Amino acid sequence: MDIRILPSNIANMIAAGEVVQRPSSVVKELMENAVDAGASSVTVVIQDAGRTLIQVMDDGCGMSPDEAVLCFERHATSKIASVEDLSAIDTFGFRGEALASIAAVAEVTLKTRRQEDEVGCEVVFADSAHVSTREISTPKGANFSVRNLFYNVPARRKFIKSDNVEMKHIVSEFLRIALTRPDLNLTLMSNGREVYVLKKANSLKFRIQDLLGGQVVNSVVDISADTSVAAVSGFVGRPDAARKNQGNQYFFVNGRYFRSPYLHKAVMKAYDQLIPEGESPAYFIYLDVDPHTIDVNISPTKTEVKFEEESVVFQIVYACVKEALGKNSFGAAIDFDREGAPEIPVLSRKYQEMHPVPDPDVPFNPDYNPFRNDGYPADTSPYSNTLGYSPSEYARPGNTVYGDEFSAERNSFAVDRREDYGKLFEDKVLPSTQTLILKGKYILTPVKSGVMIVNIRRAMERIMYEANMKTLSRDSGASQTSLFPVTVCIGVGNMYLFTENRMLLEKLGFDISPAGSDTVEVKSVPQGFPTEPDKVEKLIPDLILALSDDHVSAEETMYSSIADRFARLGAVNGNPVRTSVEAQRLIEDLFSCENSEYTNSGHRIVSVLTEDELTKMFN
Repeated sequence: MDIRILPSNIANMIAAGEVVQRPSSVVKELMENAVDAGASSVTVVIQDAGRTLIQVMDDGCGMSPDEAVLCFERHATSKIASVEDLSAIDTFGFRGEALASIAAVAEVTLKTRRQEDEVGCEVVFADSAHVSTREISTPKGANFSVRNLFYNVPARRKFIKSDNVEMKHIVSEFLRIALTRPDLNLTLMSNGREVYVLKKANSLKFRIQDLLGGQVVNSVVDISADTSVAAVSGFVGRPDAARKNQGNQYFFVNGRYFRSPYLHKAVMKAYDQLIPEGESPAYFIYLDVDPHTIDVNISPTKTEVKFEEESVVFQIVYACVKEALGKNSFGAAIDFDREGAPEIPVLSRKYQEMHPVPDPDVPFNPDYNPFRNDGYPADTSPYSNTLGYSPSEYARPGNTVYGDEFSAERNSFAVDRREDYGKLFEDKVLPSTQTLILKGKYILTPVKSGVMIVNIRRAMERIMYEANMKTLSRDSGASQTSLFPVTVCIGVGNMYLFTENRMLLEKLGFDISPAGSDTVEVKSVPQGFPTEPDKVEKLIPDLILALSDDHVSAEETMYSSIADRFARLGAVNGNPVRTSVEAQRLIEDLFSCENSEYTNSGHRIVSVLTEDELTKMFN
């Protein structure tokens, strides 16, 4: 076995496999470098979801010609000079691997100039090799252009997903930077279209509103705590705004985004008994700790952080979120509309003494007897009938117009009504039914061998699965239109998800169209899904979760996976079974399926309790 040193270009390509996983990785590294360079404005330009071009421009400190060439070497960095610096990292980048890795798998052009230089320089790298350097006129700062990503690694290029999927990841990385620096001007453009144009925000809450919309901002409350271990700030979502998809959940430490399933459990523990099982709140939690107490050098992508006192940080986050939820009221606020309302003056205590209010003069007849005149007031009484005729003229015995005939007719009518009223309850026989619905979860109905029990949700899942499979093999599915279109804010990143799967949604019976850069308009949903606006708004996050699943490439397997996911979604959000007629229809639909005993995931739908088993229960 021969041992050799790898050539630098191959070593860089291996390193690029860890650092540059997809186009969004390049956006992340170049934006972080721009922020570290002290930029006040950063512009990101994307062509073809990063396949053709990723350009990041900033107005930071810039570089000299020698530095512009040196920065593409592996482990070239301006942030680490000694071992002690590793324990006090307060910048995004520090290892010096990003630019070397990008230059190994793409063609990179850097235009840069320092404030004190009269002219700048242009440096070109490709396949880890320095191609050229020349003087040019360029603004202060740096302008990186990354073209033809993975052009020299065809196997890696084939793993890049569709443009909409890759743009969703790019938007996610852009958001993570934007949420840490509200003091920066940030712009994201894709194929000549502006996706985000963010001006400097006065506060973090305004930046969240610019990025995610007022609906998100209005559904969060502030959190704040300052301890000797960590300072905590940010926002957590109201319990009534929790959703099934885990969107808008962010942890930051010292301005760096990181993932932490452990601290996520701390947040969820604080929401215990406040939100339904399976739902998650939104949160934006910022931790400020001593840099010496954390290790950010855990993974090449720097999205994991190790805390020195992790259990203490867990308790701090839990207590902080729990306190914020306890201090805020989550009931619906009452908005009193005072426009047009009369002003009620505030009177002093002695006002009534100085301005006595006389008692109202109410006329009454002291001689009135309700049992006199067959229960009608006297003709001279102020309380006589005001309908235009006096009942005493027509309804009394001896009346020349109707007389006793009217009285007899009236009395017989009253008797007949009483008899019919009684028969309504005595003679009516309720139709017998053989179907019982138990707590909206199960249907019980007698069969030849005993009692059949049907799980309603699983039955719906099986019915919808087979309907979805038939639909996906046709052009379109049956849908039901809402009375009014429902507008739902889903965020810019998820818009690419809906665009990517628009044909699939139409096949399944959804009619969802864009209504802005981050909003969709839901016009119709498949048969069996609710159409009420509030339920449609809750359905869309579930739909996003279903569309986010990675599906395999084989068409039949992909259709089965999609049909199963949407069937489970429809079963959870479907219309409830309330009447025996609906229960009977569900049973008929179930037994018309190819497989009526098990769901697609293998769970039992129908069970029969035999007569012998019933007998044993009472022995």
